[in-house]
Amino acid sequence: MLANLNSQKIKKILLIKLKGIGDVVLSTIVLDNLKCIFPLAEIDFLTEPPSKTFLENLPQINKVIILNKKESFSSLKTIFRVASGKYDLVIDMYSNPRTAMLTFMSFAKFRAGFPYRGRTYAYNLFGPKERGKVHSALLHLELLKEIGLPSISQKLHFGISRNSNNFARAFFEYHFKNTDNVIGISPSGGWESKKCEAEYFVEYARAIKAEFDVKFLVVWGPGDKEDADYIVNKLGEDAVLAPSSSILEMGSLMKLTKAVIANDSGPMHIAAALGVPVLSIHGPTSPKLQGPFGEKNLTIRLDNLECIGCNLLVCPKKHECFRDLPVEKVFNAFKQLVKMNNIDLRFDEKKA
Repeated sequence: MLANLNSQKIKKILLIKLKGIGDVVLSTIVLDNLKCIFPLAEIDFLTEPPSKTFLENLPQINKVIILNKKESFSSLKTIFRVASGKYDLVIDMYSNPRTAMLTFMSFAKFRAGFPYRGRTYAYNLFGPKERGKVHSALLHLELLKEIGLPSISQKLHFGISRNSNNFARAFFEYHFKNTDNVIGISPSGGWESKKCEAEYFVEYARAIKAEFDVKFLVVWGPGDKEDADYIVNKLGEDAVLAPSSSILEMGSLMKLTKAVIANDSGPMHIAAALGVPVLSIHGPTSPKLQGPFGEKNLTIRLDNLECIGCNLLVCPKKHECFRDLPVEKVFNAFKQLVKMNNIDLRFDEKKA
C-alpha cells in the first residue's frame, strides 16, 4: 500500500478536521508537507462553520466543505458532497464515528485515519493508535509518517484577508501611536475551567507595566465581553478594548502586537500560527500537548498542584490552578519570552 500511495498520481485530496478553531489551526501543519509531496494535487478541507473563513484564505486549499450539524439532513448532504468529489486520498485527522463514515463513503482508493475502536472499517491506511504522547500538532505529522508520507515542515497556518488587515491597521492607527509597544491579552477559553479569572490578568498586566513601557490590547470573543471590559476598566489608560470582530479581524489585530498573553484557547493557537510570541497560562490542560506550538512561545502552569491537568470542563474546587499561581512567576515567564524573542519593549531604566 505504501508503494502504491507514493507512486499513485494523486490528483485530489480531502482533509477532514472538526472541532474548534484551535484544533483546526493545529491540523494545518500537514498542508505544506502534502503540497511538497503532491505538488499538482488539489486539496479540499472538510470542517465545521467556525473555521471556514480562515481556511478559505489559505493558498494551499482549493475548497472548503462545511459540515453544518444544524442543517437538515446534514450527514446525507455531506456524504453526497464528499462522494461527488472523487478524491484519490482522504485523510481523516479527527476520526470520530461521523468522520469515519464520511471517509468510508468517499470511495477514495486511499483512506487514512486513526485506528480508534469501531472506526477501522473506514480506513485502509492507519495512523498511530495512541494519543497523548506528542503535541496535538505533531500528532497530525505522526499520522502522515505512519502512512508513509515524510514531513519537512512544522509550520502552522491561519489565513487572514486584506480587509481584516486593513481593519486592524485602521484600529491601531486610531488607538495607538507608532511607538507604542502593544501586548495582547486574551481572556478567552473554550471551557469555563480553562479561563483564568479576569482579576488575575489585571495583576499580570500591572506587573508587566511596572517594568516595561507597554500598552495592552484586550481581544475577546463570544462570552468574553464581561471579562474583557473588567480588564480594560481596571487598567484604565494602559489598555484598549478590541472592537467586536470576526475571527479574521481578531487574528489581524493580534498580528500587530509584540506578544500575546492568553489562556489555552483558539486565539492562543491563532496568535502562535501567525508568528506572534505567546505566553499561555494553563490549568486543566497540558502545555506539552495543547500549548502554543512553536519555538517562539512559552507556557506556564502551577505544576505542583495536586489536581493540575484534570481536564475537567468545570472546576469542582476553587480554581486553585489560577488563583494560586504567583504573579511573579507569570511576570518572570513574560520576561523570558521577551528575552528569547529579542522583543524591544524599551525597558524603563528608572524602574530597574
